[in-house]
Formats: sequence, structure tokens, C-alpha cells
Amino acid sequence: MFSRIANLFKGFLSLFISGLERQNPKALIEAEKENLRAQIARFNENLANHAGFAERLLRQVKNLETQEREYAAKAAANLKVGNRNAAGQYALQLKTVKEQLEENRKQLEAAEATYKKLVKSRDISLRDAQDKIEKLKRMMTETEMLEAQAELQEMATGMVTSIGGSGDTLNRVEEYLTERRDKAAGRARVASSTIDTTKVELLEAEQQALANAALTEFAAAYGLEAPPPEKAADAAPPPPAAKEMGPEKQG
Repeated sequence: MFSRIANLFKGFLSLFISGLERQNPKALIEAEKENLRAQIARFNENLANHAGFAERLLRQVKNLETQEREYAAKAAANLKVGNRNAAGQYALQLKTVKEQLEENRKQLEAAEATYKKLVKSRDISLRDAQDKIEKLKRMMTETEMLEAQAELQEMATGMVTSIGGSGDTLNRVEEYLTERRDKAAGRARVASSTIDTTKVELLEAEQQALANAALTEFAAAYGLEAPPPEKAADAAPPPPAAKEMGPEKQG
């Protein structure tokens, strides 16, 4: 029973995690990027250890090559002077060094080949992982764009339906505003027609008379000739002079 409950709990937990993963693809991609960085770091560390092994082999090969030249020279020198025992010992050591040198060269060659293969494998795996991540990022961007377009289209469809359904409301609003505008225009017309312009015209004539009197006084004080007063633009023209009535004079 406990095992069944545990399996059921694992199933619910798996569904919950799957739901979170579906809702957060960006978080998954970032997690994979961090995982890739960690894997590369571990791989490079092991690759450095391998490169260190290859460097040690290379140093051993160089040392053995140096010993090979020394033993060969010593064996030849002792052989020339007739010292066969010493020459034989150096020849024996030279043989051992050559065997070690051949083995180390083979190991170094294999290590170098392995190092190149590992570097190539790392680079290929890295490019493949980066390509997959970039592809997922493009897919995510495209998915978000399509989701946004779908949402906008759904909103547009809902707006069309809503506006079409509220046509009566808009018509009523237009009718109310038209009625208010007409009333306001009528009130303004009535108010403008009831303005008494008599007082305005009287005040304007009074101000003009005072101005003319001030100008006449100024001209007299300074010995200037005052111009004739200006006639109002809307003043009526003077009536024509009346003709004398009576019989015409005869010559």
C-alpha cells in the first residue's frame, strides 16, 4: 500500500513539475545553458589533466633522447680506446634507453591523438548544444509572437462583436449629445439677441467726444491746428441743402 501511495505521489509530483516546465520554457533553457557550462568546465578540467600527462611524456622522451646520445657517444669513445667492458655497459644502457624511448614515443603519439580527438569531440558537442539552444530560443520567440498575434486577433474579434452589439448605445449617446449641442446653440442665440446695444453706443460716443475735447485743448495749448473730428463710420450723411422756393429771376 505504501509503495502505491509513493508511486501516486511521484506521479502527482511529476505532473506538477511538467506543468511548471511547460509554463516556463525560458527557465528550462537557462538551466540547460548553466548545465552546459558546468559540463564544459568539468570536461576542460579532465582535458587539462590529459594534456599534463602528454607533457610529462614529452619531457620523458626528450630526456631519453638526451641519454641516448650520451650513451652512444660514451660507448663509441670507449670502444675506440679498446675499453670493451665499459663500452659494453654503455651499449647495454643505450639499448634499455632506446626501448624506453620507443615505448614513450608510442604513448606520446597516442596521447596526442587522444587529446586532439577529445578537443574535436568537445567542440562538436558544444556547437551542437549551442545550435539546439539557439533553435529553442527561436522557437520560443516565434511561439510567443504567434501567441501574441492570436491573442490580438481574439481581442479584435471580441471588440468587433462588442462594438456591433453596442450600436444602440452609441446611437443614443450621439442623440443625447446632438440634443445638448442644439440647446446650447439656441441659448447662445437668445442671449445674443437680448443684449442692449444702446448703452454701449452711448458710452462709445461719450468717449469719442471726450477724446475730441482733449485733443482740441491740447492743440490750443501748443498752438497747433486741430484736425476736424472724425466721423463715425456708421454716421448718417448730412441732408442735402434745401433750394430756395420762388419764381426764377428773369434776366
